[in-house]
Amino acid sequence: MSLQGKTVLITGGTKNLGKLTAIELASKHKANLFLHYNSTQGDEEKLAQKLRDDYKVKVEIYQGKLGSAKSVASLFEAAKTKFGSIDVAINNIGMVLKKPIAEVTEEEFDLMDVVNNKVAFFFIAQASKHVSSGGSIISLVTSLLGAYTPYYSVYQGTKSAVEFYTKSASKELVGKRISVNCVAPGPMDTPFFYAQEQQEAVEFYKSVALDGRLTKIEDIAPIIAFVATGGTWMTGQTLYASGGMVAR
Repeated sequence: MSLQGKTVLITGGTKNLGKLTAIELASKHKANLFLHYNSTQGDEEKLAQKLRDDYKVKVEIYQGKLGSAKSVASLFEAAKTKFGSIDVAINNIGMVLKKPIAEVTEEEFDLMDVVNNKVAFFFIAQASKHVSSGGSIISLVTSLLGAYTPYYSVYQGTKSAVEFYTKSASKELVGKRISVNCVAPGPMDTPFFYAQEQQEAVEFYKSVALDGRLTKIEDIAPIIAFVATGGTWMTGQTLYASGGMVAR
C-alpha cells in the first residue's frame, strides 16, 4: 500500500522509536502524520514543523494521557477531525518493569496492566472502527515474549495479551482488508531500556545478538514501515526483530 497522502496515527510519536518511525514514514513514504505524546519535552511542535518543512507532509500533534477507553477514543476522534480518515494506526507506547515476581506491588501491576494491556486493547478496538479499508494496525510488543527468563513476569504478561488481541482483530477485519500485526523488538538502546537494567545484563543482551550490540531504533523503524506498506499480506502475526536474541 502506498502511504503517499495517507494518514498515520502514532502513539508516543515524538521521541525514540515513535519519532524515528514518523521520520521514516514521512521521508520515504510521504505519509501525513498524527503524532500523540504523553508528557511534553518542549520540542514537539518544532519536530512537527521540521517534518512539514523537510518532507512536505501534513503533521498534527496531540497531547494526552492514555489510560482509559475514553482517552483512546478521544485520540482517534481527534485524528479523524484533523485528517478525515486514518489509514495506519501504530501503538508505540509501553512500560517495562524488571523485578522478582514476589516483589511486584499491586500498584506496579495495575500501572503496567493499564499501559501495556488495557490501552493496547482499546487502541486496537478503536483502530478497528476507524482505520480505513485496506489499512493497517500495528502494535509494538517485545521480543521477550519469546524468552524464557526471570524478573520480567509482569512485563511479559501484560504485553503477551496484545498478541491475542491482534490475532482476534485480524480475523474480524479480513472483510475490510485491514492487516493487524505486532512488531517485537529486542532490547533497544534507548533510555526506556537502561532505566531497568544493570550493566552485566546490558552486556549479556549484546553478546547474544548480531554485531554484539543492542537493537537500535534504526533497526525497527523500517520494519514498521514495511508492515504498513509492502507487508500488508501478513496479518495476525508477531514479527520478532531482536538480532537473533530469540527465535520463535
